[in-house]
Amino acid sequence: MEENMEEGQTQKGCLECCIKCLGGIPYASLIATILLYAGVALFCGCGHEALSGTVTILQNYFEVVKGPVESLDVFTMIDIFKYVIYGVAAAFFVYGILLMVEGFFTTGAIRDLYGDFKITTCGRCVSAWFIMLTYIFMLAWLGVTAFTSLPVFMYFNIWTMCQNATITEGANLCLDLRQFGIVTLTDEKKVCTGSDKFLKMCESTELDMTFHLFICALAGAGAAVIAMAACIMVLARNYVTLASQSLGKYCTRF
Repeated sequence: MEENMEEGQTQKGCLECCIKCLGGIPYASLIATILLYAGVALFCGCGHEALSGTVTILQNYFEVVKGPVESLDVFTMIDIFKYVIYGVAAAFFVYGILLMVEGFFTTGAIRDLYGDFKITTCGRCVSAWFIMLTYIFMLAWLGVTAFTSLPVFMYFNIWTMCQNATITEGANLCLDLRQFGIVTLTDEKKVCTGSDKFLKMCESTELDMTFHLFICALAGAGAAVIAMAACIMVLARNYVTLASQSLGKYCTRF
């Protein structure tokens, strides 16, 4: 009988511990972090492959040749963008972890463990710093989203011309890279409708794949903007809660 009572108390203690752990999870911060990771992964992965596809299209159909190593041409810019993508992926992986840590340290479970005054004072400072940093990152992702829409618009025009190739069969339309600033004004690199290069480019998988990869990268950048906005709301709510309830126990669960 006594063994059954002890076993029941043990099970009850484990259940209460599990409920307390689940109650201390910052669900809003968790959702915002998952959305941030998804958006950054989509932008970095699809953006990297879309840039590689752009190099293939420029070399195979527009006959753009890579210049000397010291020159700043379109291929060098693409390589720079790839390195920027690597840095963005690494930086926001770390930043997502920091957001989750901040969310956990502003929950009631951790405050009960370490004491109200200590964790509240720390939480106020960390939340204020994260609000400012996240706002800057949100503005940066808005700029990235606007910048990513440019290649989407360019590829949409090319893709539309390929889809309407039969309609524009009699017209002499050309895709001139000088219009997009990809090559210099003295370098004439263009493909006209009706030519073999244009038809091969439209029939190739590189064009369709690169276009849709840029669309996915744009969607990832937009998801990152939404995640940043959600993080700002979560951090602002935590900051207000910690500031107004500094003398009491108030679980934010954000």
